Amino acid sequence: MQKSKKAAIWSRMPILVIALAAIFGAIYLRDFASLDSLGLYHAQLSDLVALHPVMAAAGFVVVYFCVVAFSLPGATVATLTGGFLFGLFPGVVYNVMGASLGAIAIFVAARSGFGADIAKRLSTSGGPVKSLIDALHGNQWSALLTMRLVPAIPFFLANLVPAFVGVGLVPFAVTTVAGIIPAAIIFTAAGAGIDQILAEGGALTLDRIASPDLVWPLFGLGALSALPMVIKGLKRK
Repeated sequence: MQKSKKAAIWSRMPILVIALAAIFGAIYLRDFASLDSLGLYHAQLSDLVALHPVMAAAGFVVVYFCVVAFSLPGATVATLTGGFLFGLFPGVVYNVMGASLGAIAIFVAARSGFGADIAKRLSTSGGPVKSLIDALHGNQWSALLTMRLVPAIPFFLANLVPAFVGVGLVPFAVTTVAGIIPAAIIFTAAGAGIDQILAEGGALTLDRIASPDLVWPLFGLGALSALPMVIKGLKRK
């Protein structure tokens, strides 16, 4: 009995650490992980990449991994930074690696901890989360891919909910990588143009870097990925 209690406590430690890190990041790191900081330190970062390209690339992937794995603020800024520092290619590769590995890490941590208890509570809560859970149970691959492609669903929620409802690691990992790629290409390409914006002067803003029109294709892809769920629902009716 004692061993089972200790095992239960240790299994919940990873997600507790992530929760504490997320709270710390929301309080102390929000201002640092901003476009203003990128504009302030862009010269130093560029020099670092020029002097130590391999170390800079490895360090960037590790930082991006930590941002996602610990639910820290600044994931969008990190993607733009990848494009700014490394260009569209290999910047998009580094962005996808960091984001995917971080998402898989938080998924595994969440699944090993409070997953069963939270799944039960979410299932009885109703609302959009309940609908998302039903979709995951009904058409797992399509629902997972839609969550990744549609920007309306927060990234951290798309990492946690599948873990809480018992989604397998392989479907989660495959759809995470595949679903991250389109947005990564768009925002990495936008980040690659930051040099020109800085040369023109003025503050960095998301409106100047990435036009809202660029995001609409993601909604189109999300709609296509959701089509199997719609067809399945119509067949049931």
